[in-house]
Amino acid sequence: MKANLPVWRSLLYVPANVKKFIDGAAKRGADAIILDLEDAVPAAERPGARKALRETAQTVAAQGADIVVRINRPWRQAVLDLEAAVWPEVQALALTKIDSADHVRLIDEVVTELEVERGIAPGTIVFSVMIETAAAWFKMAEIAASSPRNVAMVLGGEDFALDVGMLPTPEAYFLPKQTLAIAARASGIMPLGFIGTVADYKDLDGFKDTVIRSRGLGFMGASVVHPAQIPILNEHFGPSAAEVVSAEKIVAAYEAATAAGRGSIAVDGKMIDVPVVIRAEALLARHRAIQSRIQRAPKV
Repeated sequence: MKANLPVWRSLLYVPANVKKFIDGAAKRGADAIILDLEDAVPAAERPGARKALRETAQTVAAQGADIVVRINRPWRQAVLDLEAAVWPEVQALALTKIDSADHVRLIDEVVTELEVERGIAPGTIVFSVMIETAAAWFKMAEIAASSPRNVAMVLGGEDFALDVGMLPTPEAYFLPKQTLAIAARASGIMPLGFIGTVADYKDLDGFKDTVIRSRGLGFMGASVVHPAQIPILNEHFGPSAAEVVSAEKIVAAYEAATAAGRGSIAVDGKMIDVPVVIRAEALLARHRAIQSRIQRAPKV
């Protein structure tokens, strides 16, 4: 994985034009707040949302969450969104309906110009790229690798299902989402999402099972529309206490064996080889990153 990826176990969508949602957004405990300028905001409301966006981002960022702004796809709308969104308070942009690597690179070019104009170090603002069409699905690997700004990739489930003509069911999503996870990992960026849909937010037990399964398939976090889902994401997209203890035992045993000149070891009755050790080291690194984020976050 790329170095210094953000910790985004949970991302909460918030319409950028609804003050009551904005004011309470960061109190929900999400690692990131997605200020939405796209589907959640009627076209007539977007100019006002853009005008207020920097102040909105300041309000939410002050409470500790990373700020992601989801922009529109039509190019003229996208440029207006970028003009409104590129500020020091914004960590990332969610790029909708990406169809090619060149599409990402064009947005990268505009963002670089705006960063320079506004005294932001070029490359500061990162991208989460959204795959929402069948044509883009076949280009996921090159899209994932298209810009050094890319840190995450997401399948826009409802739009993708509509474009493909499939029902938005876990069975239908399994292949496209698992392939996306592999494409993202191949470029060292985070696969975000879960094998399911965000539409049913009331079944929290079912949602927990979905998140646990999705983490096992390689996903690192997900975006949701309802605050009740946030604690489940935060708990189950991070290592459990038992996993941390097990990983520490594996790494310590391997280091001791290596120092003694032995190449194979057993921990708790199981043979441990190099891939298991590397997986344990990655889990511990993830645990440290999450704990660091928790410690930095102000109490709200």
